[in-house]
Amino acid sequence: MTVPVQAPARDARTPIAGSVTRADALAQWCEVRYGLPRTAGEPGAGTGWVVTEAFMTDPDRFGAWRATLADWLRAQYGAAPDRTTGGYVMSWYLGAVGLLGGALFHQSRRVPSLRPSDVAIHVAEHDRPHVVGLAVLADGFACLPDDPDADHPAATVVADDHALAALLRARFAAHASRFVASFGPTVRFGRRQLWAAATDALDSAAWTAGLLAGDEAAGVADSALLLPAKQDPFTSGSTLRATDAGWTRRRESCCFHFALPAAEACATCPRVCRDEAAGPAA
Repeated sequence: MTVPVQAPARDARTPIAGSVTRADALAQWCEVRYGLPRTAGEPGAGTGWVVTEAFMTDPDRFGAWRATLADWLRAQYGAAPDRTTGGYVMSWYLGAVGLLGGALFHQSRRVPSLRPSDVAIHVAEHDRPHVVGLAVLADGFACLPDDPDADHPAATVVADDHALAALLRARFAAHASRFVASFGPTVRFGRRQLWAAATDALDSAAWTAGLLAGDEAAGVADSALLLPAKQDPFTSGSTLRATDAGWTRRRESCCFHFALPAAEACATCPRVCRDEAAGPAA
């Protein structure tokens, strides 16, 4: 799926740009960048990237994404149930925005703007059409008092880790609310299913960042900061827990992979057993 990009070039010398560069090392499965590709010579420039506000104002873009996914699923499995394309896109989209915020929070103790107009995603145009790129488009960021750039005009200083986590939670919830309002009418999912997916995305975000950075326990601790208890509109607090096999979590939402021909339900699918757990989303 190709989506025209209409966004200005950004100054890579702003403080948040450095944070994004450090986060890129964490996202081994996904490019993370500040601003959009500026020249036609850059790989992917002008193709695949979309400012997420476009999804909010034109939900048909979700339909185009799902149609591309349906073609891939039919090639792989022989069928593409509507609930499966909806479940995949829901999980991919929310997981991407959550990881963007969670990685910067975990790595740099900074929270970028997550307004749909300030975030872009890059969807692969060949093979599996999942999210392969994330971009921060705004200069502003929130940080702690001891941040080296706390006096920068683009910085908003908050008191401590708990306040910064609460701000990230609120910013992600605001973005997810726009997603639910735009995407929700295009699928036969209830409101709880949509917010369960948002909960999974936020709970997995810092954990995934810590895991990729080689400090899983620190990522788990950050997840507890982000979701210390059930708070509306999220469907639960963090479900991460330690087991003999390592850290794991109970998923709140379903991707509907089981609806594909000859596919089995994931061992951790909440429709199978809500006491089982899931690893970070791929």
